[in-house]
Amino acid sequence: MTKILVTGGAGYIGSHACKVLAREGYTPIVFDNISTGWEEAVKFGPLEKGDLLDRARLDEVFAKHKPDAIMHFAALSQVGESMQVPGWYWRSNVLGAVNLCEAAVEAGCAKFIFSSTCATYGDQDGVVLDENSLQMPINAYGASKRAIEDILANFGETFELKHVIFRYFNVAGGDEAAEIGEFHRPETHLIPIVLDAVDGKRDKLTIYGTDYDTPDGTCIRDYVHVMDLVEAHVLGLKWLEAGKDSRAFNLGTGSGFSVREVMNAAGQVTNRPVPYEEGDRRPGDATRLVSGSSRAIDELGWKPRRSTMPQMIEDAWRWHQTGHYEK
Repeated sequence: MTKILVTGGAGYIGSHACKVLAREGYTPIVFDNISTGWEEAVKFGPLEKGDLLDRARLDEVFAKHKPDAIMHFAALSQVGESMQVPGWYWRSNVLGAVNLCEAAVEAGCAKFIFSSTCATYGDQDGVVLDENSLQMPINAYGASKRAIEDILANFGETFELKHVIFRYFNVAGGDEAAEIGEFHRPETHLIPIVLDAVDGKRDKLTIYGTDYDTPDGTCIRDYVHVMDLVEAHVLGLKWLEAGKDSRAFNLGTGSGFSVREVMNAAGQVTNRPVPYEEGDRRPGDATRLVSGSSRAIDELGWKPRRSTMPQMIEDAWRWHQTGHYEK
């Protein structure tokens, strides 16, 4: 059975990728330091604890499991934090990726799927971003991801390390069976924050800015269902297995949802009011950020079946009600 090394496989997106990989007949090998992930989320293959900065540990795992490909999700990923401690992000994300690439090359593992971000495009407000848009990151998180894309290009040229890069905005929802889902400490993502407010786990949601040039005055962001997202990653793996060249793909819906639309959908799905207050704009928040995904649809055959806001809220709410990792 084909083995896939999944870095960050105990995290939100990585654990969902492991479930889909197992469903498709692969064996996911989770490599995670459990700093932001959860051991309870590792259900679909073995867990190897370790840090990407520990090259010797990486070599041990490659020698033990001999993976055929890598899905690289592990990263520090908070934009605000990256501006406060940029060195931490460059060290962890970039040096970790260099170690991973070098270990892969030495082990003869030549297929690499990378979880990047549309933060590499920076603040290009009000346009639909595609893969040809200029990459101008404005924070250390986006810059570190952009650097890893360059690293992959270099390793591809020198060592024929074939890679597929996925850039996406907000990921939401959860596994339909509620085996795994989205849970962070602290929570920074809008949909779980809304559901916490609905469920009384926080007093209220704060809407940061209600005077934007949008139909309802609140910011618009692109959301993609986590299961649609990880299914694209499996399609990317099959792309490389078919011997095709390295490629970058955006993943999103191309339309986006406002903060109020997210709130309204949550109220309808849960049949409960969403307590909220209106606050001032936050510095740096763009009015509208959406991602074009025609390349993934046309070339990979990707179909984002669950990426409607009601569906994402419904799946997230089902998981939320299990009590998840708070038990």
